[in-house]
Amino acid sequence: MTVVMVEDLDPSSADAGVAAHYGDPMREQRTLATAVGLVDRSNRDVIAVPGDERASWLHTLTTQHLSDLSAKQGSELLVLSPNGHVEQHAYVTEDGTTAWLDTEPGAGVGLLKYLEMMRFFTRVEPRDATSEIAVLSLVGPGAADLFPDLAEPRLTAVPGPKFAAGELPGHATSTYAVREFEGGLARRVPLGVDLLVPRAAKTAVIEKLGVPQAGLWAYEAIRVEHRTPRLGWETDHRTIPAEADLIAAAVHLDKGCYRGQETVARVHHLGRPPRRLVLLHFDGIASDHPPVRGTPVNLDDRQVGFIGTAVRHHELGLIALAVLKRNVADDASLQVGDSMAAIDPA
Repeated sequence: MTVVMVEDLDPSSADAGVAAHYGDPMREQRTLATAVGLVDRSNRDVIAVPGDERASWLHTLTTQHLSDLSAKQGSELLVLSPNGHVEQHAYVTEDGTTAWLDTEPGAGVGLLKYLEMMRFFTRVEPRDATSEIAVLSLVGPGAADLFPDLAEPRLTAVPGPKFAAGELPGHATSTYAVREFEGGLARRVPLGVDLLVPRAAKTAVIEKLGVPQAGLWAYEAIRVEHRTPRLGWETDHRTIPAEADLIAAAVHLDKGCYRGQETVARVHHLGRPPRRLVLLHFDGIASDHPPVRGTPVNLDDRQVGFIGTAVRHHELGLIALAVLKRNVADDASLQVGDSMAAIDPA
């Protein structure tokens, strides 16, 4: 099997350490879109939070309602700046004794530093568990068939701008079913099933599953198609949760005080975040290579946003997630480098 690592193609990539593809990226995409494939995402950082008070502690520090998160449940959370900007995004998986937080490669250092700073006298012991746990993802419609006992992800509908206090249910806005698997955990998520397994057992788990492997390029194409944002790709230092479509999965709008809450509440009740996440389709492509992250998106020679993740999709062609100013019309003719782009109105 041909294995091309991310760092072989881009030595400076934050995604170094995993396979970009296994010789045929388009075939790998089709596998993830129509059946099931396994993607090695073991470059993700993992933080372990054991301790009797972990649920209530994480509840007070983050955007998610976690005080009643029980064993064998998962969710998503954000850590915001005092001004409401997104600093951290993580999946949380509870096993009954420890809350496992997995986040973007390189982001674990900042997340752990914040958690340690906020311990005070709370009975928690956060630690870096990246060397212990590897994240693997089963992606595609067939992933659920491999774990039929895991219920579909449950997401609470985002309320309108003016909702009454107490209207929202007192639980996490996203709830992901979890069960034990090969000495680790399996977590049902919108794109399939994530596996948090002992790093030493990663190869054995991959062999036992016997599922075709797909590289990170294929995973990213599916993620972009489903408009799933990624910390550091579809966010910058100014991003607030509503701009990156992170409210439904990671923010409880009526759970009480947390850092940055005032900004979240004000923007939601006004109903007009300054920017929005969109899917772009490219036309008149001037290059075979997708534009890099951060490439300006222009309208009439004026920058109105930036490219987050651009990919070549097996059916849709060249597409990208981009963050644009709110007032850019859906039918605007946009320019990215030498190429034209249009917003997918869906």
